[in-house]
Amino acid sequence: MKALRAMLDSVGRPFHPGGRLQRWFPLYEAMDTFFYSPAKVTATGAHVRDAMDLKRMMILVVIAAMPCVLMAIYNTGLQANLALDPAKVALLQGWRHDVIAWLGVGYSPASHLANTVHGALYFLPLYAVTMVVGIGWEVGFAVVRKLEVNEGFFVTGLLFPLICPPDTPLWQAALAISFGVVLAKEVFGGTGMNFINPALAARAFLFFAYPAGMSGDAAWTALPAGAAADGFSGATVLSQFRQLVPPGSHQDLSWWIAFGGLEPGSMGETSALACLLGAVVLVATGVGSWRTMAGVTLGTVAMATLFNAVGPASNPYYAVPFWWHMVAGGWAFATVFMATDPVTAPFSDTGRWIYGLMIGALIVLIRVVNPAYPEAVMLVILFMNVVAPLIDHALIRANARRRARRRAQT
Repeated sequence: MKALRAMLDSVGRPFHPGGRLQRWFPLYEAMDTFFYSPAKVTATGAHVRDAMDLKRMMILVVIAAMPCVLMAIYNTGLQANLALDPAKVALLQGWRHDVIAWLGVGYSPASHLANTVHGALYFLPLYAVTMVVGIGWEVGFAVVRKLEVNEGFFVTGLLFPLICPPDTPLWQAALAISFGVVLAKEVFGGTGMNFINPALAARAFLFFAYPAGMSGDAAWTALPAGAAADGFSGATVLSQFRQLVPPGSHQDLSWWIAFGGLEPGSMGETSALACLLGAVVLVATGVGSWRTMAGVTLGTVAMATLFNAVGPASNPYYAVPFWWHMVAGGWAFATVFMATDPVTAPFSDTGRWIYGLMIGALIVLIRVVNPAYPEAVMLVILFMNVVAPLIDHALIRANARRRARRRAQT
């Protein structure tokens, strides 16, 4: 470690004030503080000392998301290999298929290696483009503002690919993450200042700018046009609910498979099990609010149970029980990683309960009442991001009024 410290100090001399590269000091500082704590410390006054800082918090979120990343890679490859017509393998073209042919892993869905390699060839390029473009914007704004580069984008850059369809064009991903970083974050001051989640804002940009590629059953399986086997639909669990009465009656629709995540969908959102493992890490470390997660769960249970009791038989979505809502679509991923974003969620404990309850209830409400758009998670959380400051404001005013009444009575 001493050698690394000496190397960083030597490389960093031109970046310090007075050096020929001092304009790019934020870039050097970002690299330096990736390995070491910042050199700046407080010298006077009373301060709270804590082992947790922004860098450690972001790293813990990244660690918590690792099960979803691994599942995204494997399941993306599995779904593509399951959908592929073996008779059309020889017709496949493109660099991914050249790599697979060079490695000789093939396209068998029974091969864990083939599934992993195929899925990685979709996830890793998307992740790389997201990180390069996003960090480029972060560094650019830091240089212009003469501020340090924050670690917040490491989480945004990982979460964004996980909520995208597997074959999202790389140029579209670059545009979307630029929108999310610049217009949803940097224009408001950067990390900690944004009032909506940048990853979700980027995903919403894709949804509204390129709706044809972000909706429909074909979007959720990474497969070239014309390569699918006959009879393949690629329908997600939410899509299948439209035709099933009662829900889950189809022999191929298994709750346990949906819970594990072996189904089509956005790359990192399909596995409730992987999200549950991430939730354990976030709650155990205190990074994610268990109150928010519990609130989303209770809101989902309450609204789904209400619809189960009063819903007409003409709409099969009314009969979907809450345990299916929790494993379908992006419910689990949003509950664990999006709703718990400490910047865009309420700051008070009571506010987190209210925030979570409203998210859970609205997800079910939109899924049931508007089955033409069954996946409402993204827009619900963006809407609640906007409402979160109002929740905090109302609670603060209510507390102020209670204190004023107590003072008046004494």
